[in-house]
Amino acid sequence: MDALELTPKVAEAVFEGEGGGYYSWLNSELGKTNLGAGHLVLHPRGFALPHYADSSKIGYVIQGSDGIVGLVLPNSKKEVVLKLKQGDIIPVPIGTVSWWFNDGDSDLTIVFLGETSKALIPGQFTYFFLTGAIGLIGGFSPELTSKVYDLNQDEVNKLTKSQKGLLIIKLDKSHSIPKPQLDITKDLVYNIDDALPENDVKNAGLVKTLTEKDFPFIKDVGLSVIRVKLEPGAIKAPSYPTNPVVQLMYIARGSGKLEIVGINGKRVLDTQVKAGHLLLVPQFFVVAEIAGDEGMEIYSTVTTTKPVFEELGGRASIWGALSPTLQQVSLNVDSAFQKLFITKIKETTNLIPPNV
Repeated sequence: MDALELTPKVAEAVFEGEGGGYYSWLNSELGKTNLGAGHLVLHPRGFALPHYADSSKIGYVIQGSDGIVGLVLPNSKKEVVLKLKQGDIIPVPIGTVSWWFNDGDSDLTIVFLGETSKALIPGQFTYFFLTGAIGLIGGFSPELTSKVYDLNQDEVNKLTKSQKGLLIIKLDKSHSIPKPQLDITKDLVYNIDDALPENDVKNAGLVKTLTEKDFPFIKDVGLSVIRVKLEPGAIKAPSYPTNPVVQLMYIARGSGKLEIVGINGKRVLDTQVKAGHLLLVPQFFVVAEIAGDEGMEIYSTVTTTKPVFEELGGRASIWGALSPTLQQVSLNVDSAFQKLFITKIKETTNLIPPNV
């Protein structure tokens, strides 16, 4: 793992058009850890054509209030249509057919983070479009398509060649899109921004971990989500996972600094980060986050449905579980310093306000 290059990365354009764009982190380091990431931007009336992918992933709505997604889940013959707004999390299991539409007046932005161990290219999401210029329906011979659908040649041409768009197109207002099913949306979409955090410290920030206990549908993608929101100048104390998981961190808003420490106590990353950056945290490595002057908000995907993290700072840290004599021996300090150290820890949390 020491050989991993952990410098923050920004997404590169895969497709841009009138209806919006799709961007991807084409990073070989992601392939080494079987993770992938993509960034979808839909302009008003932008429509991502129906497709499926070779990976399970979680979508985070970073911006927008009038998104619509249609899903046909594996082993289901029925389309569900869901409403999306900023803060929503939408799992997309592998093989799900989906389409995405922006019914609002401003851009709809969704970041996808996922697991690519079964992907054709580890570290990347590969999409298969049903229609359009690169659609599956136009890839077969006209003779086969004619027999499969019982169509004549003119009808085959209309079926396979009418849609000339690629990944994303812009619909005019004469085209109607199915209305969201709000009763189903509440079961398949979870707004993490509105959720009650498990840790909330005044002037410091909050942490919300989303697992299958809160949101059963997330189990279908085998992942969990952590949202960390830090106030300006606040610190999230170092923490590490106790199970062998990899963490993919997306800086959604603001800016700040991240430090990661790994094998042999080596600091493998100490860098400034800003909105749009994606970072990889290898399994068992320790990460700390420091917000800049505008604060910082991070969404992370963790490769398990039941993440367990151990803290190195604050009253709930691992230090509080170790006996005083063991602390003295391990740190090679006297009892007076040990008592000072543990007193300081008991007075703080893992979210530290500025000027503390």
